[in-house]
Amino acid sequence: MRFPSRGSASPASGGALPAARRAPLRASAGGLLLLLAAPAANAAAQDWPQWRGPDRTGLVEGFEAPSPLPEEMRRRFSVTVGLGYAAPVLVGDRVFQYARLDDDEVLWALDAETGESVWRTAWPVAFEMWPAARSAGPGPKSTPTYAEGRLFAHGMDGAVTAFDAESGGVLWRFPGTGVLPRYNTAMSPLALGDRVILHVGGHDAGALTAFDAATGEPRWSWEGDGPAYGSPMAFELGGVLQVVVFTQNHFVGVDAETGALLWQRPFTTPGDITSQTPLLHGDLVVQSGRGKGVVAFRVVPRDDGWTTEEVWKVDGQEVSLEMASPVAVGNLLFGLSHRNRGQYFALDLDSGAIRWTSDPRQARHASLTLADGLLFSLEAEGELLVLEPSPAEFRVLRRYRVAHTRTWAAPAFSGNRLFIKDEDQLTLWTME
Repeated sequence: MRFPSRGSASPASGGALPAARRAPLRASAGGLLLLLAAPAANAAAQDWPQWRGPDRTGLVEGFEAPSPLPEEMRRRFSVTVGLGYAAPVLVGDRVFQYARLDDDEVLWALDAETGESVWRTAWPVAFEMWPAARSAGPGPKSTPTYAEGRLFAHGMDGAVTAFDAESGGVLWRFPGTGVLPRYNTAMSPLALGDRVILHVGGHDAGALTAFDAATGEPRWSWEGDGPAYGSPMAFELGGVLQVVVFTQNHFVGVDAETGALLWQRPFTTPGDITSQTPLLHGDLVVQSGRGKGVVAFRVVPRDDGWTTEEVWKVDGQEVSLEMASPVAVGNLLFGLSHRNRGQYFALDLDSGAIRWTSDPRQARHASLTLADGLLFSLEAEGELLVLEPSPAEFRVLRRYRVAHTRTWAAPAFSGNRLFIKDEDQLTLWTME
């Protein structure tokens, strides 16, 4: 999809909210822009409409890495957009960025070639951060999701807002429940058909909810647990489409059509920081979390209800995933374990056998993506590694410095372009 050309930047219309859900919103054109150069248009480039890409797995199609890899990447533009760890979202010729500026949360639409602002919608968000979460900052941690001309954002105050992607106008807003997760919201919305699904609420009081994408009205909700911090996935298991997600105390699957609980497994992590995005390999659901190793199980329907059957398990003293969601490449799983102050690993998804582990002290956190047969790892301190997805060894092909502040947001890939968000800047890099 390509949005119509707008010429110069223009303000968002602001939209209208139902009276019961209205909140002050401000829209303006322009932004703080350092324009270095503009890349050639890439009409064949893939959209990056949500958390971890088109299918939420970190797997990229249409990205073109040159051979040999360049010694350096080329910086095309940098834009000051605000604080936060929401990942960029790319649709057609626009890149959308969710961030915080002063007391406002802001959703930007930027020209993907130049970084120029197309529209900006801002609204005040006040909340009190739990002391243990202050080091992570006040910016939004949830990545917006694009679907059918709408953008869905999950604010730090628990609100869920739908925006018109063309104008920035607000279509509807769920104001939140007044209860937040301890570390504030981090789950990214799942668009599924005519619904958008999020676990709203907070500690000990949440509801996994399917909102009507057009109106914001709840279609179903499951109130069996509070939310965790990882994002939901839609898996077909046992012939039934299910929403699979970690919650405060469990790992659950609910019927995607009705919200009925089908199965659940007790699951917590030290400090209640469960942050993984579930992964599916064939008919195996892969489960991991800090200190809990890696587990693969099958979801099995029975006459008396659903159950799960464990297939293999890797002990948490060997490898374990904290915040870095892994990438599956064929029958191999590549990830960054929090063990030994950051240790990359590969394991066999059919058996659970560990193929290799890297030297320790690699990185505190990283976002992994497979693109053009290469494994890209954006580490938390601003370095991008290009790895060979080898079954035999940890092999670094290139290291690129892409930021000088924290890069906790996942990158967006398209064509030969990488959109990377650091603490307050969005930068476009190209591989040429």
